[in-house]
Amino acid sequence: MQQEANQIEIKNKRATYEYFLLDEYSAGLVLTGTEIKSIRDGRANLADAYCVFIGNELFVREMHISEYRFGSYLNHPAKRDRKLLLNRKELRKLQNRIKERGFTIIPVMLFVNPKGIAKLQISLARGKKFYDKRESIKTKDAQRDLNMSLKR
Repeated sequence: MQQEANQIEIKNKRATYEYFLLDEYSAGLVLTGTEIKSIRDGRANLADAYCVFIGNELFVREMHISEYRFGSYLNHPAKRDRKLLLNRKELRKLQNRIKERGFTIIPVMLFVNPKGIAKLQISLARGKKFYDKRESIKTKDAQRDLNMSLKR
């Protein structure tokens, strides 16, 4: 029960506004000791992050994990490339889809599972046009108005 109360979920709120999310995957992260401690403190940001293939391996770039406040000279750099761990079949599928025009891989949510392992939920996405963004704002406003009228 105590682990459920301390559940860490850091979301990329811009992802659903900027992109259409198509396929979702849960990937492990290769982290150092001070990085996982900062994540458990909730000190990470996914706003500008994106995923890129280097060779046949998938890395996440521009994901900001703040330096651990009790770390000494062993502290990590805040923004560095971090390797993602996926099955070879999933990597091959993503690599083939990325070659098509308009697709990208973005991190959606960073969480710590009940075993205490940090996972990154990534999604294959296609960018939205300006009119699509206006449409999603309209639907959110309509949903908010509907919820407010139901509460009264």
